[in-house]
Amino acid sequence: MNKILNYGSLNIDKIFSLDHIVKPGETISSYSYKSSAGGKGCNQAGSLAKAGCDVYMAGKMGPDGLFIIDLLKSYNVNTDYIKTNAKVSGQALIQVSKDGQNSIILSAGANIENTCSEIDETLKHFSNGDFLILQNEINNIEYLINKGYEKGLIICFNPSPFTDNILSFPLEKVSYFFVNEIEAAQITKTNNTNDYDKILNDIKNKFPSASIIMTIGKQGAFYAKDNIKVHQPIIDAPVVDTTAAGDTFMGYFIASIIKGYDVEEALFFATKASAVTVSKSGALVSIPFEDQIF
Repeated sequence: MNKILNYGSLNIDKIFSLDHIVKPGETISSYSYKSSAGGKGCNQAGSLAKAGCDVYMAGKMGPDGLFIIDLLKSYNVNTDYIKTNAKVSGQALIQVSKDGQNSIILSAGANIENTCSEIDETLKHFSNGDFLILQNEINNIEYLINKGYEKGLIICFNPSPFTDNILSFPLEKVSYFFVNEIEAAQITKTNNTNDYDKILNDIKNKFPSASIIMTIGKQGAFYAKDNIKVHQPIIDAPVVDTTAAGDTFMGYFIASIIKGYDVEEALFFATKASAVTVSKSGALVSIPFEDQIF
């Protein structure tokens, strides 16, 4: 099986459960609080590992985040390439409303302290045909894309959170894009974010050699490449917390492809896994194991 290197964010999530998302000028009390492991990189690595893949996590944290390494190890994620020499780990302040919606404030911390020499040292252990999973919560993404491409790695990119500098990245070297309709519209500079067909066609035409996986909330998910277009409706589930839904989707889609499933099956399994995730509280801990999905 292909090795997977997830070079990404590692956060300490501080989660407040509230009646509703706080409004400007408002002070309210939470009815519960907990601290847990998170970050898109961490969540996606956990999703891939729980789906049965051979996953290696790389990134940077401070001593305050060492519990995250223990948790990832418990899911069989290889953590040898996580650097722990930073002062402070990344932090996420997460509000979760009673209807399961969330609002997130990020403090990057160690996530934006990855050096080119550290990246080079890590990439030495991976080769042609292995997967490189990236999100936009760490620094040196452009360097990672270029170096990963040089080594023949299959690059999967989730451009979230979207920032304007993404448009200067060598995105033509990406094999799989995982976007929502807003991110896809931002990348293609499409004005009407409600015209899903146009957005999907625009990003497909902009990156003709890539596979495009676009999620659109209650409208489900789409896959597009060449003349192939596949739609997967959502799977209804009680919504408790949507925090890691997208990370679960990305992990299970990639895992399905690696396991040899076709695109339609991969979309279904990814959607099914996301439905399980949103029915539970938390990020990494809410992601299902493979025996619940495949």
